[in-house]
Amino acid sequence: QVQLVESGGGLVQAGGSLRLSCAASGRTFSSYTMGWFRQAPGKEREFIAAISWSGSSTYYADSVKGRFTISRDNAKNTVYLQMNSLKPEDTAVYYCAAQTPGRSWGRRDQYNSWGQGTQVTVSS
Repeated sequence: QVQLVESGGGLVQAGGSLRLSCAASGRTFSSYTMGWFRQAPGKEREFIAAISWSGSSTYYADSVKGRFTISRDNAKNTVYLQMNSLKPEDTAVYYCAAQTPGRSWGRRDQYNSWGQGTQVTVSS
């Protein structure tokens, strides 16, 4: 399995931007599909975005499409989530996750490894 550490969370005003990073350990990072999820208080963890091992394919939840962008740098073993036009409802703990290829991208039970999460708070 791969170990994941998120960073980049914080407090931002509505309409602002943040970029989250997820650093992975292990030499097999480039073989994993990577995803971002979030969990708000009292709610289930929900899928946000995913990216293929090569970076050539991406997939987004409707709630963030057009505002968030997922990318990866396999040379740096890092996946990113650029978040623009943030809204108060984006407030949550954000998690990155890794899965072996061939699984469903949008289902959290299909991911093998998880980071510890980073808090994002958007004020109105």
